[in-house]
Amino acid sequence: MAKILNLFTGGSAAAEATDAPNSAAVQAFLAGYSIEVMPRTAAKVEDFKALLPADTRVYIAHIDGTPIEDMLATAKRLREDGFQVMPHFPARIIADETVLADWIQRYQDVGVDQALLLAGGVTKPRGDYHCSMQLLETGLFDKAGFKRLHVAGHPEGNKDIDPDGSDRNVMDAIRWKQSFNDRTDAEMAIITQFAFESAPVIKWADRLKAEGIDLPIHIGVAGPAKLQTMIKFAIECGVGASVRVLQRRAMDMTKLLLPYEPNEFVDELAAHAAATPGFNIEKVHIFPLGGIKRGAEWANLRVEGATAAAETA
Repeated sequence: MAKILNLFTGGSAAAEATDAPNSAAVQAFLAGYSIEVMPRTAAKVEDFKALLPADTRVYIAHIDGTPIEDMLATAKRLREDGFQVMPHFPARIIADETVLADWIQRYQDVGVDQALLLAGGVTKPRGDYHCSMQLLETGLFDKAGFKRLHVAGHPEGNKDIDPDGSDRNVMDAIRWKQSFNDRTDAEMAIITQFAFESAPVIKWADRLKAEGIDLPIHIGVAGPAKLQTMIKFAIECGVGASVRVLQRRAMDMTKLLLPYEPNEFVDELAAHAAATPGFNIEKVHIFPLGGIKRGAEWANLRVEGATAAAETA
């Protein structure tokens, strides 16, 4: 999986007032959201308990070159604060099965029993693995009793996996992961790259369901950030055609310097979820491109705003 979750800033963009939505559908859709940190950005957060709802799932991005000790220290801190912790296991930076088993054990030692398995952002594997399926095939996560294993999804395709522009290999991988889910006790879900248009995301989710893939989808949402920052990461992370949303906004000089917030994207998905029983996008995962504080405050405001609106209706 190319560069998903691994490229975001730890800074805080200047805040812009966000109108709280009046839709209870938004509250339901954003409730239980997850968010991402890196060890170096987590170190700048004084108190996670003051920032995130209790029991939030926090992914820890393992960037190439980050010492495992830094990952473990961040995981231990977050567990002690009462959060669900899901570290990345990027296949292409793991040397061999011995290293993989060591990482799993060391995470267990600090109370972690969840993992996101992905290929990772490096192009050439550093060791024996090149994809998340190989990590799953080792059986080490099952043997260790990991209760939840998440895998990657690409609503707009992935040119690293399918250079010809098709989604043949991406879809084959999802079918394999569905098969693995059917024969394991671990709870699995698909966490996706972020996008900016709801229609292609809904079409992709419906396609998976039609093909018998019932893994829950946790949709990637780019948290509030400066427009220039958002465009930069969208290009670096290989976001597909929906990047045109940002390009159109950049052409409007009245909006060029304003932060981008994913309100419309989330509102449309929330409305569709509320109107469509069995819709397979079940959770939201926030990529804090403008900083974790900004991303969490945006989500919390919209959940709380929807709650307040419902109480006063």
